[in-house]
Amino acid sequence: MKYVCSVCGYIYDEDREKISFDDLPESWKCPVCKAAKSAFVPEKPKEKVKPSRAPAVSAPLEEELLEMSAGELAALCSNLARGCEKQYKAEEAELFRQIADYFESAAPEVPEPDTEQLAALFRDDLQNGYPSVRAAADAVGDRGTGRICVWGEKVTNMLDSLIAQYRQEGESFLENTQVWVCSVCGFVYIGDEPPKICPVCKVPDWKFEKMEGRDSV
Repeated sequence: MKYVCSVCGYIYDEDREKISFDDLPESWKCPVCKAAKSAFVPEKPKEKVKPSRAPAVSAPLEEELLEMSAGELAALCSNLARGCEKQYKAEEAELFRQIADYFESAAPEVPEPDTEQLAALFRDDLQNGYPSVRAAADAVGDRGTGRICVWGEKVTNMLDSLIAQYRQEGESFLENTQVWVCSVCGFVYIGDEPPKICPVCKVPDWKFEKMEGRDSV
């Protein structure tokens, strides 16, 4: 049987490895992206989905933006900046970064994050958020949004995996190592050096940013 990493797509083939996936220790990690064993799912046959041209029903963009908080708008503009950067639109990327900085400064301070709450939010995105957006995109044949969902799901799966590992290992999980974030898709990597190629969006290692400001351990 084969198992697929929900983050980078690495396939663990039991016949090739000669070890049952269930027999691997719980501390085993994906050899490519370091996702936890729990991030792997049994391989399923690929199904072809024929997009429908039926119009999607959604609220006007202006109403959706008005309902968003300053923090959500900051995250949205930051993601748009990265999207523009990916398309080599430097001027547009800089404008979105400036808007993101404005909303970030206006966002109220949030309490210390609770790992269980974070894990619940990730699960909700994976079980409800992304499937809903993907269905709406498929309904109108929006391939761009579909690709965003693919990247977003992979990154969220990785964040869920990292939270699980942190809750299992505690502070030792981050000892004597670094945290790297892909500036294009947001993939998070724990290691002394960033991966040569981002497992999600395939950009080179120089696109990764080291997260500064962490307490030295």
